[in-house]
Amino acid sequence: MTHDTTTRPSAQIRHALQRLLPNMKIVAPVLVGVLLLVIWQMTCTLGHIPSYLVPAPSVIATQFVQDAPLLLGSLLATLKITLLAFLCATILGVLIALLFVQSPLIEASLFPYAILLQVTPIVAIAPLIIIWVKNMTAALVLCAMLVALFPMISNTVLGLRSVNSGLIHLFRINRASRWQTLVRLRIPSALPYFFGGLRISSGLSLIGAVVAEFVAGTGGNGAGLAYQILQAGFQLNIPRLFAALLLITLTGVILFGITDWMARICLRGWHESQL
Repeated sequence: MTHDTTTRPSAQIRHALQRLLPNMKIVAPVLVGVLLLVIWQMTCTLGHIPSYLVPAPSVIATQFVQDAPLLLGSLLATLKITLLAFLCATILGVLIALLFVQSPLIEASLFPYAILLQVTPIVAIAPLIIIWVKNMTAALVLCAMLVALFPMISNTVLGLRSVNSGLIHLFRINRASRWQTLVRLRIPSALPYFFGGLRISSGLSLIGAVVAEFVAGTGGNGAGLAYQILQAGFQLNIPRLFAALLLITLTGVILFGITDWMARICLRGWHESQL
């Protein structure tokens, strides 16, 4: 009887914590962010730090409201490059990974060049791409795609290779064709790795788009956020610079959240990572 009375409160507390845990994954980062903003605001206010050095959050918010049409228009331009590059990197990366898995000789011949492409700084080759490709949008998309391509290739290849050998033998015993093995075994097994590549490539597509815009230095009505950051730096409009950086950061977080949500939807109910 004593054992029941002592264990029941602990079980109730454990169940309560389990119910609060999904909400705490959202509430806890928000609370930390609010605390950091309060500390930032108080430091700038009490320390009398000028806005042209480090603007306070309130100054950044005011500047964002004033420049909202300009910044949001630039965000759309950058987002267009990012999404196009992300889509191209996803499609091309999956196709290359499928080709590598079907032919080990092709993988051994071409995979080192994929690594070479990854380790080459995009800042070094972006000017050449912009010179060679006459269409500016296509050049920016190509630069961003090159940054985001390798994670899709490497993660998808790893997933397609990481198949239980017993299941492969089972498919062979049942005389499954190579296509059936690929569609019914390798691709489902590679989905967690594929979505891991998506999470990485989504952020790299945004980084590649911003870097390409920095190198291109495109201005005018279709200018992206990188151009606004450059202009704000030249004009010492530091609050606008911080506002543009904030938009880039929020965009990256949203892209990561969308890819994570897609992974949960597709893997929910059958894969260990989502159980």
